[in-house]
Amino acid sequence: MEQQLATPQVSVLPFVFTGKGSEYFSIWIVNIALTIITLGVYSAWAKVRKLQYLYRNTSLAGSSFDYHGNPMAILKGRGIALVALIAFQVSWQVSPVIGLVVVVLLASTFPILIKRSLQFRLFNSSYRGLRFGFDGSNSAAYRIFLFLTVVTAFINFIWPYTHHQIKQYQHSYSRFGQTRFSFSATSGQFYKVYVRAALLGILGIVLIIGLISTGIFQAFSAEAGNHSSTWMNVVGVVMVVLFFALYQALVGPYIQARLQNVIWNNTKLGPHSFVSNIFARKLFIIMFTNYILIILTLGLYKPFATIRLLRYRFETMGFIPHGSLEDFLAGQSQQQSATGEEAAEMFDVDISF
Repeated sequence: MEQQLATPQVSVLPFVFTGKGSEYFSIWIVNIALTIITLGVYSAWAKVRKLQYLYRNTSLAGSSFDYHGNPMAILKGRGIALVALIAFQVSWQVSPVIGLVVVVLLASTFPILIKRSLQFRLFNSSYRGLRFGFDGSNSAAYRIFLFLTVVTAFINFIWPYTHHQIKQYQHSYSRFGQTRFSFSATSGQFYKVYVRAALLGILGIVLIIGLISTGIFQAFSAEAGNHSSTWMNVVGVVMVVLFFALYQALVGPYIQARLQNVIWNNTKLGPHSFVSNIFARKLFIIMFTNYILIILTLGLYKPFATIRLLRYRFETMGFIPHGSLEDFLAGQSQQQSATGEEAAEMFDVDISF
């Protein structure tokens, strides 16, 4: 069913998410129990069950997506990651020189792991029987995930540029069947989001300083009927922490909402476009109330919170076909190279972008 998400002149196919908190809760609780019982071995199967449920409850134009990941391939990748972690810890205990060598070796393989993580996830994702794919180059992976990452660690100001390069790498080298995605967002758009968030941060610091200087903390202490300076200081610290936590809850959704709009409004699949109209204010309300309910239920509300958040994210997104969607799908080829499939099955690393 079509609806108008962007403008009255453009017909947009909305993404639909039909997942239910109660259904996802049963998957979530069983996954946790079996992962604990098997000392983490079941985590690979848990991931597949989770993603299959989320994919199959996400649809576009009446057809749902699907996930085909092999749990054994995931388990193999996690086993390699565990061995690498143990080698890292043991090497420093043996010798700083050996530890440094291990760090260099791990850093040199990190970009390839990320690339193959993207290959694995996309190759094992499908829509109407057609697989997605990823053809990013090794050189671009090293430039972004090694060189830029190291530079960003020392020069924090270039993070918006690095983030832009990550998304450009992720989207520009992705494809659906044989049709490539493209990404036209600029680093300036990323900087605009982060600079505005930074200005909100400065405003938050000013408000905190003003709150302290006005003597509100002393008023709270007086209300408590306690003239102890220690109690006054405790109240002050608690107020600052709570205010800072609330501020973080506001800035986080702002960055996420603005970047989702920038990223997807500048992403295309061949001649076809995407649209995103997520609002930071509503995202904040959802995320903030989710946090409160998770705390009050000692974590049991988490799967319901996940479904609630995903539903809002998807309901604010749409796909704008350039011409007939059916003709586009009919013209796609599902041919996959043996090399690409082999590489995709080698690793699965849980890295979020």
